[in-house]
Amino acid sequence: MKSGATIYFTGLPASGKSTLAERTRELLSERAIASVILDSDEVRDALVPAPGFTPADRDGVYATLARLAGLLSRQGVVVLVAATAHLRRYREEARAHSERFFEVYLNVGRDTCEARDPKGLYREARKNPVTTLPGVGADYEAPDHPDVVAEGGADERAAGAIADLVSRRQ
Repeated sequence: MKSGATIYFTGLPASGKSTLAERTRELLSERAIASVILDSDEVRDALVPAPGFTPADRDGVYATLARLAGLLSRQGVVVLVAATAHLRRYREEARAHSERFFEVYLNVGRDTCEARDPKGLYREARKNPVTTLPGVGADYEAPDHPDVVAEGGADERAAGAIADLVSRRQ
């Protein structure tokens, strides 16, 4: 049986994490590798009661993502986690729950993310002087040694590199 893994896509809001995770999932499917996407926004919406964005709420959401990814990866699924996870400790917790863990950093500047802003997060953050949006009112801690660096969600080279990384280690 092929072993699972956790692939953690991290970057500023609107950097293309979900888009790159979707493209990677397509490439893995073409190679007959089972995968699932855990998008932090979708997981957050599934939790009852729905958590907010306080530090304690974020701690809970990222702990849930880490545990879910670990559970699924131990069952042979490649788990693609698309989450800002602005603190390194969130990603390290996910690493601790998965035997095979790869970190993908979407190296996209704040100006580019703000220009994309499909959810209007940056626009809202600009209106609120006390915002907790990573990259605006909260620090974003980039990975020290990511396995793959992507230049946005449409980075086909990065998607291929991730699929190759997972395939080589099956």
